[in-house]
Amino acid sequence: MSNSKKLFLRSKRVIPSGINSPVRYYDPYPFFVARSQGSSIWDVDGHRYLDFCNGYGALLLGHRRKEIISSVSAQLKKGTLYCAPTEIEVELSEMISKNFPSMHKVRLVNTGSEATMTAIRLARGFTKKKKIIKFEGCYHGAHDYVLVKAGSGAAHNGISISEGGLDEVSKNTLVVQYNNSQELASVLENEKDIAAVIVEPVLANMGLVLPEENFLNDIRRLTTENESLLIFDEVVTGFRMSTGGAQKYYSIKPDITTLGKALGNGFVIAAVGGRSDVMDMLSPEGKVYQASTYAGNPISVSAAISSMKTMNKYKTKIYPMLEKKCKSLVSSLRDIASDLQIPHQINSISSMFQIFFTEQTVVDYSSAKSSDQTKFRKLFNELLKNGIFVAPSQFETVFLSYAHSNEDIDKTIVAYEKALKTVKR
Repeated sequence: MSNSKKLFLRSKRVIPSGINSPVRYYDPYPFFVARSQGSSIWDVDGHRYLDFCNGYGALLLGHRRKEIISSVSAQLKKGTLYCAPTEIEVELSEMISKNFPSMHKVRLVNTGSEATMTAIRLARGFTKKKKIIKFEGCYHGAHDYVLVKAGSGAAHNGISISEGGLDEVSKNTLVVQYNNSQELASVLENEKDIAAVIVEPVLANMGLVLPEENFLNDIRRLTTENESLLIFDEVVTGFRMSTGGAQKYYSIKPDITTLGKALGNGFVIAAVGGRSDVMDMLSPEGKVYQASTYAGNPISVSAAISSMKTMNKYKTKIYPMLEKKCKSLVSSLRDIASDLQIPHQINSISSMFQIFFTEQTVVDYSSAKSSDQTKFRKLFNELLKNGIFVAPSQFETVFLSYAHSNEDIDKTIVAYEKALKTVKR
């Protein structure tokens, strides 16, 4: 019996389902990690995997980046938690505002879920309106405001996707189709109580889905016309697409932005920021309450400062290199899948991609769901056997890191070819 299996059986006795986040599970059991370095992770049985899950996008710079580890080690000698303000919190917030000019003021939090929850509460407090609009298939965290799917009927009223979710909360979240400007316009016209529209500018939680031309501009225009706020959830795209996120990439200025993941390159930190008049609604001076014991803790802040400094210092190398390697990998996979006559679509941008086993162009939730998930599970299992670790769900994204070498990419192409041949059978 493998050490991973032993740990999983042991884990199931004390942890629900044996894992601390549902996205980590796959049949028959997940491998357990012992250590990591650069582009690789090693399991407790000694197997090495090239990591293309990368903390679901967090590890833009790869595992154990030396500058970040050094910065955190230095801070550990000074203390881990003060629950009092520090100069480095100010420094980090200034850096974020410089990279994201739409974020005039910044409140540091711990997770993406906390950031989006705060952003929505802020929007409601500022506009004095109740409802929000999200897009079907977008993931904004595991809280009741957004743990919602489309209900039936023309009103687009959302319903909770989780037992224990409150209908009273879910009904105030309206769900519309991504890349459908007309539907968004119709809902905004008919509903006069919309506080905000929240969107992942590039969707990374139903596979990878890109915004069609002018879609993000349409959202910006429509929210302005209807006096609703625009929230860009850049927990994934912030820093991954550029040092100024997707909003810099697409030249869109949202009212509120949420950041996470690559901000700390593996350390627990997130942020919510935006227009000064909106952010000034936060307590204690404002009337929108938000608080956290661990917000702005010096360990995570030190990691984020080092991460941002590294990304800014090497940005002319990091982003072109990641894009070049991603394009090379995607081009090879397209050729292989086409030669094998496997129906497929591959969406990619910057350092992210995903393959869908469908003949439909994947532009929204329904077209993403048309992908053959049985084939994807075969692909995942075969990749794992060949030392490649991607997220175990069709509806996640493959992420490259700055630590991936040309040799890593070559090895990955060979592994995908073997895996796709299995999918073909």
